This record gives sequence, C-alpha cells and structure tokens, in this order.
Amino acid sequence: MKAQFDIGSIYENGSGVRQDYAEAARWYRKAAERGDARAQYNLGIFHQNGWGVPLDPTEAFKWYRKAGMQGAAAAQYNLGFMYLNGQGVPQNYAEAAKWYRKAAEQGDVDATRVLGLAYYLGKWVPKDLVQSYFWFSLAASRATGDEYQQASEAKNRVAMELTPEKLKEARRMVREWEKSHPRK
Repeated sequence: MKAQFDIGSIYENGSGVRQDYAEAARWYRKAAERGDARAQYNLGIFHQNGWGVPLDPTEAFKWYRKAGMQGAAAAQYNLGFMYLNGQGVPQNYAEAAKWYRKAAEQGDVDATRVLGLAYYLGKWVPKDLVQSYFWFSLAASRATGDEYQQASEAKNRVAMELTPEKLKEARRMVREWEKSHPRK
C-alpha cells in the first residue's frame, strides 16, 4: 500500500519521471482501495480539480469521506467545505460544522478560523461570541505569520464584544481545551 502511494506521488510530482496525473491517480486508487487515507485524500483532490481524472465533486466527496472517517484532518476540512457549499453532496450546515470541528479538534488552523468566523457571523451555525472567541483563540495559538495575525485580530475584536463574564468563560474554555488537547 505504501509503495503504491509512493509511486502515485512520484508521478504526481514528476520525481524522476514525466509528471502524469492520470498515472498518479491510477496508483493512488490502488492504495486508496486498500484503505490508505493519504491516497484517498489525494484522489479527492484529483477529482475535485480534474487532475488526470474527470472533474467530479461527488467522487471527490466519496474519497474525502473515506479519508475523513480515518481521521485525516485535511479531508475532514474539505468535507466541511463541500457540505457548506453543496459541492458533491447536498448542502448541510450541521454536517459542515461537524466536519470542520473534527478537523479543528486535530489542530487544523483553517478549520478553527472557519469555525470562529461562523460563530461570529451566525450564518450557518447559531451566533455565539463565546464560541467565536474560543475558536479564534485556538487558531491564533496554532497559526504563524499572516494566519496568526488574522486570528489574533479576530479574537481581540470578539473579546471587545463580550461581557467580562463571557470573556472569562471563553478563556476558561480555551485553557481547558489546551490541557485536554496537547500539541502533537
């Protein structure tokens, strides 16, 4: 399985061979069908972008789901995106939130930022400034560079809208999360 994934990667990147997405997809499929989450995720990417395979959001969703069910955070993030936007699957905000949360629980910075914004705006989850502060705080604690700056600014903006009691609650939630989710 690992060898099949590695061969797919060689063709995808053109490492010592001519770059060939169709051949990469063929090898990724072999590994994916044997349960390799990385290959399943890559097949999702290939189908979402039409690289060496037909552009097919439904097929992309299928492979992301297989990888996401195995705990692949990037696949979980993409599942959240697909549910949120109704790509390859009917739009479902509850499922979008569920998959973004799964990715965020593994430290995916993009997922934590999406959740922070979602709870701030209240567009597809209930508006909840405590949750918004919580997720933006986690994003800021894990991000670097521009992502850190954006998440920190968002966290500070939300903090100004919270009552002192709610801010204390949000900070407590962040501390408890950090204790129970050590960095990998």
